[in-house]
Amino acid sequence: MNLQEVMSELESFGSAQTVKIYRNHGAQGDMFGVKVGDLKKILKKIKGNQALAMELWDTGNSDAMYLAALVADGAKMTKQQLDRWAKSAWWYMLSEYSVPFVAAEHPDACQLARKWMAAKKESVCSSGWATYASVVSIRPDDALDLDEIKGLLEQVRTTIKDERRNRIPGSMNNFVISVGGYVKPLLKDAKRVAKAIGKVEVDMGNTSCKVPVATDYIAKLESMGRIGKKRKTAKC
Repeated sequence: MNLQEVMSELESFGSAQTVKIYRNHGAQGDMFGVKVGDLKKILKKIKGNQALAMELWDTGNSDAMYLAALVADGAKMTKQQLDRWAKSAWWYMLSEYSVPFVAAEHPDACQLARKWMAAKKESVCSSGWATYASVVSIRPDDALDLDEIKGLLEQVRTTIKDERRNRIPGSMNNFVISVGGYVKPLLKDAKRVAKAIGKVEVDMGNTSCKVPVATDYIAKLESMGRIGKKRKTAKC
């Protein structure tokens, strides 16, 4: 399939109801309103087509951009390309999911994440925290810098309550959950920070969605025997 064919198929899967849902979540740009399940139907036809993935992202259409992240191999992208994706992700479904999906696959994912965390732009900073959260979910513990992660947990503890950019506290909270859930040696550290930050508030737009309470979420993972069990991919 070429770009035009994929865009036509995306449009055929779109629905006004899904667009409305995404608008309620704050998405104000171009989209057809395609459910992720339908995106994965197209994914089967174009999986592995790296060049097409790059073209899809450049359309600026949210559905195409999300699909691009499912198709692309982040390990084959340059840091410059990933930087461009992070800067052009125009709502949180792209900045906190699509960009981290691919960035986490890159050998220098942690370096990229740290760089983005320091960004003034809210969406880029949020991508940084989400990328590191994705990294710890897929990399074995012996491939992680545990001291650095401890430092990031402490950064969350000391800065989250003063953070005024709306999406950042939620991404920090998810980072704590990810560390607690996937990095068993740091479970106690994550639980300590989760207790310290308590309930995190984020404006979720015209929705009833809420930020998960980190202490509760980690406890749930413990009760299910899921602590330390890595994912094969950050993509979903």
